[in-house]
Amino acid sequence: MAGMAHEDAAMRILLWHGYLLGGTGSNVYTRALAREWSRAGHEVVVFSQEPDPEQYDLGGAQVVRPEIGRLLPVFVLDRYEGFDARRVSELSAAEREHYVASNAAALREHLPADLVFANHVLLGGPVAAATGAPFAVKAHGSELEYAMRGNEELAAWGREALATAQAVFAGSEHIREVLEDVVGHVDRVHVVPPGVDVERFVPRPRAEALRMLVEESRADPPNPGNVSERLPDEGNAQRLEAFLAAEEPTILYFGKLLHNKGVHVLFEALREVDARAVVVGFGDYRSELERTAPKRTLFTGPLEHRHLAHLIPLTDVTVVPSIFPEAFGMVAAEAAAAGSLPLVANHSGLAEIAAGVAAEYPETYRELTSFRTGDPGDLADKLRRLLALEPAQRAELAAASRRAVLDRWSWAGVASRLLEPFN
Repeated sequence: MAGMAHEDAAMRILLWHGYLLGGTGSNVYTRALAREWSRAGHEVVVFSQEPDPEQYDLGGAQVVRPEIGRLLPVFVLDRYEGFDARRVSELSAAEREHYVASNAAALREHLPADLVFANHVLLGGPVAAATGAPFAVKAHGSELEYAMRGNEELAAWGREALATAQAVFAGSEHIREVLEDVVGHVDRVHVVPPGVDVERFVPRPRAEALRMLVEESRADPPNPGNVSERLPDEGNAQRLEAFLAAEEPTILYFGKLLHNKGVHVLFEALREVDARAVVVGFGDYRSELERTAPKRTLFTGPLEHRHLAHLIPLTDVTVVPSIFPEAFGMVAAEAAAAGSLPLVANHSGLAEIAAGVAAEYPETYRELTSFRTGDPGDLADKLRRLLALEPAQRAELAAASRRAVLDRWSWAGVASRLLEPFN
């Protein structure tokens, strides 16, 4: 088996992710690491259930889709075409063991390797441990909060897997604390925040951004009657072009449409603010949100980075209103990189993003990076103040926001830091 690499030496890395590569969160995390590690000269093999990996820039990494059958363990119920998605907590011991064995067998076929890097304490930790190779685990908030918290059997399983990991990574101090709270003490934990594609997410002139957004939307696959919630809405090119044609205050939300994401808090605030809103994402709360949305709100369904890179620069403020703990505010960091001022609920990993951006702001404006969780009045007040900025003031804050991202959260830097314990 290959040994641990010396500093700057190329490594062979097996990168395991149990889900798809499109969308947000850990899916983005996986494909970004594959891309950056490959660009840095490492030999990377990506393991996921993505049926169409060729549509993503993985830097030339090899792609493997393990054979796992129809059962897909999840933390929050979503629909996955071709799979029967069930919560991890609802699986029998035999079903969990089958899933772990199937994935570990696929990984072992590609050994030796310097490192197996697995997403999610469960089920990534047991999968990686079962390979017998040196491994690291990236803890995400989803498995800790939605599956393991309060379930001693699952917490013990995760604790056992992490005990033999060469390193465990948390995306924020908040997630390090949650990990300790849910699993118990874990050695060799490193806090490395996720990153942002700072080459893709950049400020753009308005006319260019709108033109490119419409072009990308015209290239969307057909979705008649919005039959697939995982595809952009039908007719988005025309709808976005018309909605964004005039230059006026615009608020953006992008992420899952779940109650815990707090979009209803944003809607309540928007009733007190003179601005239009674009809501991007899918989830089981969409129909309720559409029913209660303020006037001048456009729902688009889920969009990929190829859309968001052009949509974000067309907006003034991006709000992350989650009322449930978040591992990290990647959405806010992407917005900051592309020139939309981030405004986040002041808790968990979101607070760490707010603090990083605020550190670059002039002192007068530092409180405008966050609002009290679940408080639509405070959110409305912060939105009004941001939208009332003079153009020069707004440009100053936008430049400061991007500077914060470049200094703290570029993917190239993140990918390099994740390998430091093995150099």
